Amino acid sequence: MNKAILIGRLTAKPELKYTSSNIAVTSFNLAVDRPPREDGKKEADFIEIRVWRKQAENICQYLDKGSLVAIEGRVQTEKFTTKDGENRYKTLVVAERVMFLNSKKKEETKEEKQDNTDVFADFGESVSIDDNWLD
Repeated sequence: MNKAILIGRLTAKPELKYTSSNIAVTSFNLAVDRPPREDGKKEADFIEIRVWRKQAENICQYLDKGSLVAIEGRVQTEKFTTKDGENRYKTLVVAERVMFLNSKKKEETKEEKQDNTDVFADFGESVSIDDNWLD
């Protein structure tokens, strides 16, 4: 089984690109907090996420640096060759489902902070969640 579930914040505004077949794709880094160390110091992992098609378009339209998201997907390792001819590998998560836990537009209006509706980018469905479920 290959399943990854992550909650974190985007480290930069995502950029939308299209393949030669006109398929939308975006990649971004997600800062995921580690459990605090015994000395109280906080650390995070920065994980590359790749998103395809309509989800990629929605992410680029509605999310910005610092947006909180939940990602469900699979871990994938890719092999590439450097300019020097050396083989390298990178590991990333290909998102199958992205849940917006907040967005730039919601943060801009105080009245929307009262609204607990978030969007599943892959289905466009709205769901209600408790703001404290991350605590």
